[in-house]
Amino acid sequence: MNKTIRRASVFCLLMVLALLVRATWVQAYDGRALADDEHNRRNTIAQYAQPLGDIIVAGSPVTGSKETDGDDLRYKRTYTQGDLYASVTGYSSQAYGATQLEGIYSDVLDGTDDRLKNPTDLITGKQTSPGDVITTIDPGVQKAAYEALGDDRGAAVAMDPETGRILGMVSSPSYDPSDISGTGDADAWQKLLGDTSKPLVNRALRQPLPPGSTFKLVVASAALENGLYGSVDEATDSPDPYTLPGTSTVLSNENPSAPCENATLRTALQYSCNNVFAKVAADLGQDKLKAMADAFGFDTKELDVPVRASESVYPKDMDKAQTALTGIGQFEVTATPMQMAMVSAALSNGGELASPHMVSKVTDADGSTLQEYPDGDTERVVKESTAEQLRSAMVTVVDEGTGSNARIDGAEVGGKTGTAQNGVDNSNTPYAWFTSYAKDDSTGKQVAVAVVVEDSGAARSEVSGNGLAAPIAQKIMKAALKG
Repeated sequence: MNKTIRRASVFCLLMVLALLVRATWVQAYDGRALADDEHNRRNTIAQYAQPLGDIIVAGSPVTGSKETDGDDLRYKRTYTQGDLYASVTGYSSQAYGATQLEGIYSDVLDGTDDRLKNPTDLITGKQTSPGDVITTIDPGVQKAAYEALGDDRGAAVAMDPETGRILGMVSSPSYDPSDISGTGDADAWQKLLGDTSKPLVNRALRQPLPPGSTFKLVVASAALENGLYGSVDEATDSPDPYTLPGTSTVLSNENPSAPCENATLRTALQYSCNNVFAKVAADLGQDKLKAMADAFGFDTKELDVPVRASESVYPKDMDKAQTALTGIGQFEVTATPMQMAMVSAALSNGGELASPHMVSKVTDADGSTLQEYPDGDTERVVKESTAEQLRSAMVTVVDEGTGSNARIDGAEVGGKTGTAQNGVDNSNTPYAWFTSYAKDDSTGKQVAVAVVVEDSGAARSEVSGNGLAAPIAQKIMKAALKG
């Protein structure tokens, strides 16, 4: 063999070897990445090749599947009362992906989760029957929250303080996920994206806002836990008017005639006295307040219920005047409705916070449990005596103070109103808040609720926690105690 032919043969052999190595590399190492790539249409075809598993509320599915006409995506997702449950389910769209429970449990719902497969299925890669997601949602509570919010822009969360089960979660305005579940829903999708009221945002979990005076419950907890005051009925050292430390800014109270000078914590909660809680915050200092807020769940970056909630924030690196403003839930304090429901739930449950969750278990097609979320997994936030005193003060707020619209005949109801500033110099419509708990001693049922109304269309002078948010909370609590 002459030299030229030999060199050409060696070169060709090397090229063949290079191709073999590359093919082996793609199959052995890059195969999984290519298979999982979001642009690989085969995944979407496989996902919708059979009816999806369901999301279950009180034993009944609120999702379904429908066969399509002549598309390579054989089935698409459908929703029962989609608007009512959108803040729970999220959406599963052939074109736009999946969110919330639909997204978190997509592998279970489309049958590709390895836990659904037997050893033979794992080897062959066979797609198996999908599983289901069993929620903790109470349909009566969910409906009451949805109807009570109505056309108001806002959100509500209800949870069982003892178990941590989320009984209701509503974000308003809502949307019907069925409208965007197919491949030809571009107009509906663009309409949702262009809507300035942001119906795709789950305000209950993903919209932290200034909590206003509802945060005073956290401040009062810190005052008692740190021994600043011995009880909710001890007089505080609180001048009225109160000038923010190091400034000439005078902090006013909503009701100028309220007995806020040196008021007890009970009276200060009853009348929502800004001077008292700003002074308490300044006296305690930001470190003690932050520790208390964090114990309730603030500054938690991974609060998964199992949908991840946005972080509720108690700020750092403040001067004394800024710290005083945090005492009334302003400056840079933010909270989600989920977070403020957790505050009331912990106080209702004797100072122990049960881990909030809206899924009880995940099952296979035969109903066998793949994953379970335990009830009553608790952490102590405040002493039982602190919780007892603050519950008593919250009852005073409802019975004799600013939360009168939350009263329920035959039940113990405690709450705290809040009206939070919105925009530069409070130039926009304020946010109306209410966080509360209710107990029915005859049945043992209890519930904790938080409501925020961002915009109801009411005149600015009519915006208040008691006027807008408390009636919504009352309807939700009544439904929970009745259910």
